[in-house]
Amino acid sequence: QVQLVESGGGLVQPGGSLTLSCAASGFTFGNYAMSWYRQAPGKERELVASISRRGTTNYADSVKGRFTISRDNAKNTVYLQMNSLKPEDTAVYYCTVPMGPKRYWGQGIQVTVSS
Repeated sequence: QVQLVESGGGLVQPGGSLTLSCAASGFTFGNYAMSWYRQAPGKERELVASISRRGTTNYADSVKGRFTISRDNAKNTVYLQMNSLKPEDTAVYYCTVPMGPKRYWGQGIQVTVSS
């Protein structure tokens, strides 16, 4: 079965950095695009960044120039490097993979940006 397990979240001060990881299993990782979404309290879940099978990336305007998505197909892992973090980046971050009509989600991981 498809499993996505996020790690690397936590509390960081404004201006700091974190790297999230998502370990995938149960499917042929290299054949699928991967994405990171986030959901802040009281807000809808939103796309943060995505990466295609071949490594083409796409970012939300709010994170362009600060966040970098990457993947290691040998390790079945997708990463989200987050720099220059702001309080408004505080959210639960989710790793996700679409497969046809269904989208699979990780359990989510909390990122809190606060002094």
